[in-house]
Amino acid sequence: MVDLLTDKVVVLSGVGPGLGRALGEEAAKMGADLVLASRTPKRLEKMAEVVRAHGRRALVVPTDITDEDARQALVDAAVAEFGKVDCLINNAFGIPPMDPLTTLDLDGLRTANETNVFAPLRLSALFADALAQTDDKPGGSVIMVNSCVLYSSQPEYAGYKLSKGALEHLASSLATELGPRGIRVNSVAPSYIYEDVNKAYFDWIASETGRTHAEVYAEKAAPTDLKRLATPDEVARATLFLASDLASAVTGQILNVDCGEFHA
Repeated sequence: MVDLLTDKVVVLSGVGPGLGRALGEEAAKMGADLVLASRTPKRLEKMAEVVRAHGRRALVVPTDITDEDARQALVDAAVAEFGKVDCLINNAFGIPPMDPLTTLDLDGLRTANETNVFAPLRLSALFADALAQTDDKPGGSVIMVNSCVLYSSQPEYAGYKLSKGALEHLASSLATELGPRGIRVNSVAPSYIYEDVNKAYFDWIASETGRTHAEVYAEKAAPTDLKRLATPDEVARATLFLASDLASAVTGQILNVDCGEFHA
């Protein structure tokens, strides 16, 4: 693995299975130290063990990212432990009700947006001072984990698209607002990621439609140029490129990581 992130400090919000785990492990492989934030201490400790197994430091901070005091405590803990922050990855997300917009439960949508939109906004604002450019290093970066649901108009995905559309606009606006401080803000948009949750989903579709898992996979992969789905590790590596100095002039962009499903 190339040491793209040697001695950088990466704050990872949302440490779950699949992409969250891959982001933490791939960042450690690239030489980063990690600040790990999610609600579940047991999950955080497991992720910390993976990071440390690669010879990097890991700080575990159980955090409800929808709570302002908890967000501030996360910032304080990260800076106290490492003295700096190079990248904030807003990976945590909530799924709103899977209903058409005209029938959507607004309370459910509000709850999802607390995680999908307002938490990334506040974390980015609270970490801005730590990420800001100094004399001895380039400015830090913020990465929003978005989704190719942005390009979908299926009614059942409308609430999720609404959240992720707001997140895309948030990232664009923050890139302009924080840019003069040397802070880059970018987004990454995966489509279906071939990981445990989607594997189980494909199994369910297969059982409901009388098909095999392989047939469902082929259907989901068919719209892509590569005729396959990205793995968590592939999405993580593309995401972490945006955190590296190789992307030092890249800001305000959204990078699709979808094996060529959506492009102009």
